[in-house]
Amino acid sequence: MQQIVRQLAAEIKVTESQVRAAVELLDGGATVPFIARYRKEVTGGLDDVQLRELEARLAYLRELEDRRVAVLKSIDEQGKLTDALRAAIAAAPTKQELEDIYLPFKQKRRTKGQIAREFGIEPLADKLLADPTLDPHAEAQAFCQPATTLDDGKPGPDFSTTFAVLDGVRDILSERWAEDAVLVQSLREWLWAEGLLRSKKVDGKNENDPEVAKFRDYFEYDEPIGRVPSHRALAVFRGRALEILEAKLVLPVEPEPGQPSIAEGKIALHLGWSHQGRKSDDLLRKCVAWTWRVKLSLSTERDLFSRLREEAEKVAIKVFADNLRDLLLAAPAGPRAVMGLDPGIRTGVKVAVVDRTGKLVETATVYPHEPRRDWDGSLATLGRLCMKHGVQLIAIGNGTASRETDKLAAELIKLMQKQAVDQAGQALPAIEKIVVSEAGASVYSASEYASQEMPDVDVSLRGAASIARRLQDPLAELVKIEPKSIGVGQYQHDVNQSELARTLDAVVEDCVNSVGVDLNTASAPLLARVSGLSGSVAKAVVRWREQHGVFRNRKQLMEVSGLGAKTFEQAAGFLRIRDGDNPLDMTGVHPETYPVVEQIMEKTGKPVAELMGRAEMLKTLKPELFANEKFGVITVRDILGELEKPGRDPRPDFKVARFNEGVEDIADLREGMVLEGTVSNVAQFGAFVDLGVHQDGLVHVSQLSHKFVNDAREVVKTGDIVKVKVLEVDAARKRISLSMKLDAAPARRDGPRDNRFESAGRGYAAPRRAAEPAQPSAMASAFAKLQQGKR
Repeated sequence: MQQIVRQLAAEIKVTESQVRAAVELLDGGATVPFIARYRKEVTGGLDDVQLRELEARLAYLRELEDRRVAVLKSIDEQGKLTDALRAAIAAAPTKQELEDIYLPFKQKRRTKGQIAREFGIEPLADKLLADPTLDPHAEAQAFCQPATTLDDGKPGPDFSTTFAVLDGVRDILSERWAEDAVLVQSLREWLWAEGLLRSKKVDGKNENDPEVAKFRDYFEYDEPIGRVPSHRALAVFRGRALEILEAKLVLPVEPEPGQPSIAEGKIALHLGWSHQGRKSDDLLRKCVAWTWRVKLSLSTERDLFSRLREEAEKVAIKVFADNLRDLLLAAPAGPRAVMGLDPGIRTGVKVAVVDRTGKLVETATVYPHEPRRDWDGSLATLGRLCMKHGVQLIAIGNGTASRETDKLAAELIKLMQKQAVDQAGQALPAIEKIVVSEAGASVYSASEYASQEMPDVDVSLRGAASIARRLQDPLAELVKIEPKSIGVGQYQHDVNQSELARTLDAVVEDCVNSVGVDLNTASAPLLARVSGLSGSVAKAVVRWREQHGVFRNRKQLMEVSGLGAKTFEQAAGFLRIRDGDNPLDMTGVHPETYPVVEQIMEKTGKPVAELMGRAEMLKTLKPELFANEKFGVITVRDILGELEKPGRDPRPDFKVARFNEGVEDIADLREGMVLEGTVSNVAQFGAFVDLGVHQDGLVHVSQLSHKFVNDAREVVKTGDIVKVKVLEVDAARKRISLSMKLDAAPARRDGPRDNRFESAGRGYAAPRRAAEPAQPSAMASAFAKLQQGKR
C-alpha cells in the first residue's frame, strides 16, 4: 500500500500524508463531496477534482497490485520465478506491461514452437543464433527424426527433413522474440510515435449511400496514430464496426518489395544481429521477418488500436461530463409559474403548467399545426391558462415543430400584451419564452418515477411538465433522468458504458452537493444524489416527510428509518432547511461545527440570525481565534464564508437569449448577420449555438477567439449566451458556420485559416481525400463529426 500511496502522491503532485489521509477517508465510506467540503484540514485541502482522480487511480492501482500477486504466484508455481523476474514484475507500472512480462509463462494452447521444443530442436536454434557461420542444413541433419502418427491415425509432427527442422528453428526463435517484453514494448512505443492509422472505404460500398457517405472524410485517410484526435479515432472505429471502413496500422515508411521493413530492422537491432553473408544469416533474416509479419504486426496493431480507443474514449467521456456539468449547473429561473410546451405536429403540442413550487396544476393539448391548423383555438387555450395560473415563463422543447411552436408562443405574448392594454390601459409584466433542450424528457415520461409522481397524467403530457420544471431548476429536474439520456455527449454510444456511467454519476453527485438540496421539497431522485444517501434512504426521507410534515431541524434526520450516525455525518451539511428552528440549517455549515459558531456568537455578542449576511463584521474576525484541535483555521474560514453568504447558490443568474425578430428559419439567415444565441453543445473542435432557427450553428474552434484555442471549453460552456456572426449558410445540408470574432472579416474559403483544429506535421492531411475537386472547410468537417457523434 505504501508503494501505491507514493505513486499517487507523485501523479497528483501532493504529499504522501495527504494521499494517505484521503485513502483512509474513502476506505472508511466517506464520499468525495464530503471530504472535499468538510475534511480539508485532514487532507490538506484536496479539492473534488484531485479526489476524483485519486479515487479512480486508487482503484486501478489496487487492481494492478492484485494482478501482480496472481502473476507472481502463477510463475512461482511453475518453478520459474527468479529474482530478476520478481523485480521486473514489481516494477511494472501498468497492467499491459505486467501482462507483457507474464506472456511467456501464461498457459496457452500448444504452439508450433512448443512442438519443436518437445522434439528437441531448441539446441539447434540456440546454436545457429550463437554462431551464424554454421551451415544450417548440415547442422539440421542431426535433428531429423522419423515422421510421427497420432493416435487417431492422422499424421503428427514431421521433422524428417532438414527443411522441416529449420522451420522448427524459425518457430522457436520467432515465438521467443515475440514474447520478449522489452522488444514488444519498444516496438509498441515506436509505432505509437511514428506509425500511421490508415483507413479506406471497403470495396463494393456505394459512397453515395447516405449511411456510407457519412464517413467520406475517411475513405482515404491516414494520420500519425499517436496524434489522432478523439473524434476522428472514434469515427474510424465506428466506420470499421459498421463494415464501411477498413482500418489498419501501417509503418511510417513502406519497405521496397523484397526488402526488410523498418520494424524488422528494429528487431534485428534489439537482438544485436545483422546480415553479414554468413551461412545462417538468410535463415535468421527469415526468422526476424516471421517474428514481425506473423507474430507481432497484428498483435501490435491490436494493442495500439486498444490504446487509441481508450484515450479517445477518455476525451469523449470528458466532453460528455463537462457538458453535463454545465447543463446541470445552468442558471435556474427559480420559483416562477411556467408553461411547458412539448412541440408536435400531427399529435399536437402538449401543454403543462406548473406553479412556482413545480407542482403540476393543469395540462392540455393544442393543435396549431398540420393537419388541424387550429391556430386561433390554440392561442385561446394557451392565453386562458396563462391568465388563470399567472404564467411568467414559457418553456418550449427544442424537438420537432419547435420553431413553429416558438412562433405560436411569440404571438401569444403579443396578443396578451395587446389585450391587457385594451382592457386595463397598461401592459402586463412581460412573459418570456425560452427554447430548452428536451433531451431525456421522453425517457423521464415513461419512467417508474414519473408514474409515481404523476400517476393520473398521460405519458405524453409528462414530458411537457418536465420541460417546464427543467427551466425552473435544471438540476432538480435533470437528476430524475439517466445522465446518458440527456444527450450532450460525443460518440456516447461508442465508449465504455460502465466508465461513462461512473463518470457521469460522479458529475451529478458533485453538482448536487455543490448546490445543496432543500430537504423539505427535494424529490427522492434528487435526495439520492446527496452525499451518503442511498436510493432507499432517500425514499425513507420522503416517507418521513409525508407522515410527519416538514423537517424543522437537521437533527430530525436521525428519526428516519435506515439513516444512522455515519449517513448523517456524510449528508447533513448538504441538506438545507428553510424557515426551520435553527437558521444555520439553511446554510452549508455542518452540524458538527455548530459549536464553533456558538463561539463566534459569544465573541460578537450577537445571535446567529444577526451574524448571517453581515460580511463587514464577519471579515473583521480572525479565524485563528476560533480554531481548535478538531476544527482548524481552514474549517473556520469556510464557516465564516458561509455565514457571509448563507445558502448561496453557485449557479449563475438566469438570462434569456434574445432571438432576432424575423429570423425564424435557416432560410432567413444571411452572411454577416450578428445574432444572439445559446451554446447547446461543446466539443473540442467547436461550440454549437442555438439561434432559434431549429438548426444549431457551429462556431469552429478557430472562430472562438483571436487567440489560439486548443479546446473550445477554454472559451465557452453549454448554456452560455453568446453573440455570433454568420459566416456561411448551407441550407441544403442544414449547416450554419458562425464566428465569435465579430470584428473579423468573413473567412475566405480558399484562403489560409488560422488555428485550425487539425493535427499537424509530416505532411499528413487530417483527414485526406483523394479524387475530389475541393477539400471541405474545417467547419464542414466538424459538422460531420458531430452528426456522426450524435448517432
